[in-house]
Amino acid sequence: MIKTIKKHKVTKLFNDFFESEKAGGLILIFCTAVSLLLANSVLGPKYQQLWAMPMLGHSLVHWINDGLMTIFFLLIGLELEREVYQGELSNIKDALLPLFAALGGVLLPAGIYLLFNWGSIYQSGAGIPMATDIAFALGILSLLGNKVPLSLKLFLTALAVIDDLLAIVVIAIFYTHTIHWVYLCSAISVFCVLLALNRLKIRNLIPYILGGLAMWYFMLHSGVHATITGVLLAFAIPFGNGDTKSSSFVLQNFLHKPVAYLILPLFALANTAIILKSDLSTIFDQKYSLGIALGLIIGKPLGIFLFSFTVVSLGFCKLASNLRWKHIAGIGFLGGIGFTMSIFITLLSFHDSLVINNAKFVILSASVVAGMLGYVGLYIGLKNKQ
Repeated sequence: MIKTIKKHKVTKLFNDFFESEKAGGLILIFCTAVSLLLANSVLGPKYQQLWAMPMLGHSLVHWINDGLMTIFFLLIGLELEREVYQGELSNIKDALLPLFAALGGVLLPAGIYLLFNWGSIYQSGAGIPMATDIAFALGILSLLGNKVPLSLKLFLTALAVIDDLLAIVVIAIFYTHTIHWVYLCSAISVFCVLLALNRLKIRNLIPYILGGLAMWYFMLHSGVHATITGVLLAFAIPFGNGDTKSSSFVLQNFLHKPVAYLILPLFALANTAIILKSDLSTIFDQKYSLGIALGLIIGKPLGIFLFSFTVVSLGFCKLASNLRWKHIAGIGFLGGIGFTMSIFITLLSFHDSLVINNAKFVILSASVVAGMLGYVGLYIGLKNKQ
């Protein structure tokens, strides 16, 4: 009986997360379309000036990317924590499949990118095709309706969450250029205090939120990207037994709607004001463009499929009884929808505005292709279940 209640509780929170990400994905598509239209209309210059508008010493887009996106990473961290304690990652054998799938979906795209750009000034963009956009991927999957088995939704969610965690690790290690040790040590000290509060079973969220703000301030000035604070804070917040009264559950449940309906749409509007040139074909002549496009469209699905097939063949884990390899292949293409995280890493990788603009366009184009291939593949695969 207890096991049944626990399963119901986990399923409810997962469904809430899935529904918010699904809606968020559809809103992201709309916001991206609006942003592209405005950027390439007569209002284009004013639209771009809006996001560059100074505010408290930084531009508006900077506050969105370094401030509000920290809350997005906090939600990702809370979801990862839930997966580790009660979800797909709570059992080591169940966790191995999405873990290795995510690893393949990170290593192969990065390898393909470096194949084109190793030794060039653009090699720092290797992290761009590594990431999966959870909202977009789940949004596309949701279009298939109730034909999608729960096990496939769980696999994609766990894969995307681990994928984003790996991307966060990559950002922390490879996209940190200058470290200010006083600020970094201050941020770590605050994190240790929050962990101590956790151990003392302090469940009130206020000290964690205040501590999180202090940690974000110190991290912002440390040289390490401030959004890392979101994931650290997530693991400092008490999980307890994961019930509806636990601090982690309450905060995660509260953050679903603001992230899906405000933060990610703002990120999309602010970062997809891409000026489309008359001759778009020249964009894909660049080696960094080829690395991004092939990394997302080929590297992602191939890496996810090959690593999954390998660990299952070696007997380390197994597919759910209602899943087939054609389903994993389809999910692999959905993994090639980079968007949010890929654009985020683009901003850290390059400094030339033209290169950033071109890279964003390639990310959008490759994500659309990968999403369409994933949708068609899964539509056919789920329609012809065996």
